[in-house]
Amino acid sequence: MVTTLLAIEGVAKLGAAVGAGLAAIGAGIGIGKIGGSAMDAMARQPEVISKLMTNMIIAAALIEGVALFAAVIAFMCL
Repeated sequence: MVTTLLAIEGVAKLGAAVGAGLAAIGAGIGIGKIGGSAMDAMARQPEVISKLMTNMIIAAALIEGVALFAAVIAFMCL
């Protein structure tokens, strides 16, 4: 009985760690795509750089917020 409980606790911790890691990886991929697309857009239309930068920063902040929320939820599962 005790070994079963320990195994379940270990699997829960493993799941929380995997969830937090996937959230961080997803945020990194999302911000990378935003940055790459913004650079392409800036190269094509240099006159809208300030508007693109503002939108890019807002989108990156939203992605980071979602990633932080996912990591906090994953660690709360411990």
